[in-house]
Amino acid sequence: MAFENRYSKMDRALHQIAFNSYPFQVAVSTLEDRWFAKRLSAIDIKKPVFITALPRAGTTLLLEMCVALDEFASHSYRNMPFILTPMFWNYFSEKFQQEASPQARAHNDGMLVDVDSPEAFEEVVWKSYWEQQYKEDRIIPWGKADDSEFNTFLRNHMCKIIAIHARESETTHRYISKNNLNIARVNLLHRLFPDAIIIVPFRQPLQHAASLLRQHLNFIEVHSHDKFARDYMAAIGHYDFGENLRPIDFDDWLESAQYADPLALPFWVEYWTAAYGHLLESANDRVHFISYEALCENPEQGLKCLADIIDIKEHAAFLNQASRISASKPYPIDTDDMSSSLLYKMDVLYADLEKASIN
Repeated sequence: MAFENRYSKMDRALHQIAFNSYPFQVAVSTLEDRWFAKRLSAIDIKKPVFITALPRAGTTLLLEMCVALDEFASHSYRNMPFILTPMFWNYFSEKFQQEASPQARAHNDGMLVDVDSPEAFEEVVWKSYWEQQYKEDRIIPWGKADDSEFNTFLRNHMCKIIAIHARESETTHRYISKNNLNIARVNLLHRLFPDAIIIVPFRQPLQHAASLLRQHLNFIEVHSHDKFARDYMAAIGHYDFGENLRPIDFDDWLESAQYADPLALPFWVEYWTAAYGHLLESANDRVHFISYEALCENPEQGLKCLADIIDIKEHAAFLNQASRISASKPYPIDTDDMSSSLLYKMDVLYADLEKASIN
């Protein structure tokens, strides 16, 4: 049984209540702001780190390696299911929190998680304010959208995540997240947080696309047998795969796509090209691309570059995790069904990404 699907009937009922009460949680979060005002006023958001990419690019591993250090604070499974009121929920739930042994996550990728594992729950915050971006069949990039009310809410929320971690340590924590959908709003993130550091890993496109397709097929199977798993992933803003799939419509690529079938590899190659092409064109000097293949080939060098970019203080402890990095098994790829123009565009883009890579 996957870790995300371990819940009892009572747990599932509680999650459904939480999933259907996001507007109420937003309202209660204002009370939370006042209740914990003294603790929150002592926290400043400095140089937050946002790890983002298309899924299956190594984002989860990079997040886990950073959170293993004592200088970062991130969402974890303990924040579920009342994500928008993390301090109230932590205060209430710690009375009956239980330890759980690590279990495989639903992706069937060999990664083990437990209740303290970091996870991508930040998207719930964005969903609560930007409903118009989430169409039934796609996600609309944020463009030049701005909202001061949302900026205040997001900053306060980030402070709360730091405050929860600060109770257990005297270290000054920095906020870090892994959120794949942040690739749809990197410029907005920099307007909200001018000193933010954005890390974007990328992989060889055919292997990456093949991995995306395998996960899509995997979650179609999962969702067909487990409605709660489908609802759970949709509620936390995971629209990457399965019955919840909503691709990000970078530069309206879906309207002119050569390949519209997500059950076939060419769709994912075209999606990869649209996503990373948009990122490379719009990125500023605080968006840092990192090659997954180069990282696997020389983990020590890759982590050293990453530590310098992120400004990690626990340098040695970070580099000591190099043994956690290993190359994925390459799969044979048949490109006969793809146009030469798409393959050429893909190859040129991948070469440009390698030139821009920090490693």
